[in-house]
Amino acid sequence: MAATIILGAQWGDEGKGRVVDYFAEQADFVVRFQGGNNAGHTIVVGDEKLALSLIPSGILYPTCVPVIASGTVIDPKVLLDEMDMVASRGLDPGRVKLSSNAHLVMPFHRKLDAVIERYLGKNLIGTTKKGIGPAYTDKYSRFGIRVQDLFDPKIFAEKVEASLEEKNRILPRVYNTLPMDSEEIIEEYLAYGEQLKPQVTDTSLLLWEAIQEGSEVLFEGAQGTLLDVDHGTYPFVTSSNPTAGGAIVGTGVGPKAIDEIIGVAKAYISRVGTGPFPTELNDEIGDRMIELGGEYGTVTGRRRRCGWLDLLALRYAARVNTLTRIFLTKLDILSAFETIKVATAYESGGNTFDEFPSQQSVLYKCEPVYEELAGWGDDITGARKYDELPQEAQDYIEYIQDAVGVPIGWVSVGPERSQLVEVP
Repeated sequence: MAATIILGAQWGDEGKGRVVDYFAEQADFVVRFQGGNNAGHTIVVGDEKLALSLIPSGILYPTCVPVIASGTVIDPKVLLDEMDMVASRGLDPGRVKLSSNAHLVMPFHRKLDAVIERYLGKNLIGTTKKGIGPAYTDKYSRFGIRVQDLFDPKIFAEKVEASLEEKNRILPRVYNTLPMDSEEIIEEYLAYGEQLKPQVTDTSLLLWEAIQEGSEVLFEGAQGTLLDVDHGTYPFVTSSNPTAGGAIVGTGVGPKAIDEIIGVAKAYISRVGTGPFPTELNDEIGDRMIELGGEYGTVTGRRRRCGWLDLLALRYAARVNTLTRIFLTKLDILSAFETIKVATAYESGGNTFDEFPSQQSVLYKCEPVYEELAGWGDDITGARKYDELPQEAQDYIEYIQDAVGVPIGWVSVGPERSQLVEVP
């Protein structure tokens, strides 16, 4: 395993949490490299579910160090609440390491996120209103406030006041909402800093030294490839880079250190919020996928949109991430269908597209071209070996491998960590 990136190969919600959890048992470090508490993953442990939004999945294992790297944006209250939650489950939150260079989500970021989305009306992006976009906006405008600023009260106060001076011009005049008070924010956040101080370190150095020593390091992506701010279905994307390149930038670990890049993909596909979705099913089949797959957001509870597997999108993810293997999840959900479709091309304006198009207008107007495959109809949740899967399920797996050009290494056949099959 050495240094391995695990990321979403679709629009997020592919089941990355359980995949990282599967590998984390052998890992020394699990690293979150982008995004904030707008993303979440659920890990099923026996009869219990552990829902995490900031702390990496490695928290479940006593010898594993969970790392939150500099490419993330941190709402400190959410992180502290999550640390309290894992402590209540008998886990040690003191193992969490937080980059001093990570940027903070401030109360005015959350407020801006909510009012901007409201004012967009029918043109809304579908943000989670957690303040993630405005926090990244300040980061790249060089107005950002970082974790390390919490430990210099004078600098922190100056940065909050400078940022609020700008925000308080905008909030009443543009969005007809009250200005915010800097003193309350400063006092609240300096208290968070005192609580988080033991966790804060130079995570880039920590990870570099770990890799040099031969430690097993997992880089855990949030969201998915098609939500990447540069390579996704812009503007209906997240505000960071969930692709493999984002792991490099977001951790300060160079590309030559990475040994494997595993893409996680559902056996069908889903997305939450607005934006183009060529294979979306607005019918009984789509509704069945949602109910059987429990397709509701971990963080927001929003109902996801579902559809047949899109091979153009999956090939695109394989290309921009240079995937070495695929982990296919929720194959068991497709047991409910007599026949299974996969999109092999798009048709739009008299043209046929065999690769994922770069123009968003094509994605909105295209019709998918489907290949129909035989379903298997059998319950596969008890399968633990590849030859225990029905032949039709094996055919489906092999069809995807051939179409995408990347081997499928594992298939999940249920939500429990033990419900998976290694593909020979």
